Amino acid sequence: MHYLAWAARIVLFLFLLSFAAMNSDTVSLRYLLGLEWRAPLVLMLFVFFALGLLLGLLIGIGQRWRQGRELAALRKTQQATEKQG
Repeated sequence: MHYLAWAARIVLFLFLLSFAAMNSDTVSLRYLLGLEWRAPLVLMLFVFFALGLLLGLLIGIGQRWRQGRELAALRKTQQATEKQG
């Protein structure tokens, strides 16, 4: 099973490497006010994928933090109720 996992990793790496090699053409991203960024397509895809991943993680961390505070408040309320009853 261990060898199968390594084989899958190698195949995935080779697939991603060939994807990067085949998409090395320079593309331009135009912003407002005439700003422009020129870079290889694979780099742009990687940057925007990483930004999306980071944004998703930040949103998930924020929700987890909010749920933790809510859980702590509910536990405090439960303990107060148990002391009264």
